[in-house]
Amino acid sequence: MHDPLYWALAVIAAVLVGMSKGGLPLVGMLAVPVLALVTPAVTAAGLLLPVYVVSDVFGLYAYRHSFDRRNLLILAPAAILGIGLGWATASVVTEWVVTGLVGVIGFAFSLNLLLRHAPDGPARQGRVGPGLFWGAVAGFTSFVSHAGAPPYQVYVQPQRLDKTVFAGTTTILFAIVNAVKLVPYWALGQLSSDNLRTAAMLMLPAAIAVYAGVRLVRVIPQGLFYKLVTWALLLVSLKLLWDAWSQSGMA
Repeated sequence: MHDPLYWALAVIAAVLVGMSKGGLPLVGMLAVPVLALVTPAVTAAGLLLPVYVVSDVFGLYAYRHSFDRRNLLILAPAAILGIGLGWATASVVTEWVVTGLVGVIGFAFSLNLLLRHAPDGPARQGRVGPGLFWGAVAGFTSFVSHAGAPPYQVYVQPQRLDKTVFAGTTTILFAIVNAVKLVPYWALGQLSSDNLRTAAMLMLPAAIAVYAGVRLVRVIPQGLFYKLVTWALLLVSLKLLWDAWSQSGMA
């Protein structure tokens, strides 16, 4: 039986998951740290994965007409390969190293965008080679440290897609990633029956939050949307660097 604080933080985490599936991907990266305040991080990640998957269903419906097919065809197979690599190396990879690396990448990328003040322009296609690389990195880091969004943004954000297409492409890609992750997470014992029961109770607030996220994406002007996404990436990257420092034992 969980106490009220546990349930309060669990609902907040579920809302963050839902809003991320509504088109605000970096918000979702805060969900596991929030729930980890009252339960081990590994348990929190296993508990929230089913919530991610159910929220993905609502996100897929909301963005069923708004996505970039070419990006998905490049990124999705690469991300699945990255998940497989993460599963194969789960016993030897140090989580804090991966977390720190993602933090460095996200920080450098977002800081560069903020300092350059790049002008708005038409959408442009990303190249296949970099897409395969960043897709695989996103899948790998999503599996190891639940931090797939920063590598994904490094590839997609410079393409200057329409904000709704960007949000839809993000939602669909990570719906695929989360569905694939269910297999190794189950095999590694992170989807216990207790976690699944708790996750079931969190699905309603998560589903409601999906549509709140969709609404926010639609009303925020495009220029402001990308500025907020960039600042969010910078702040999340700093948090990842702090997490890596704390986990390394050097703090």
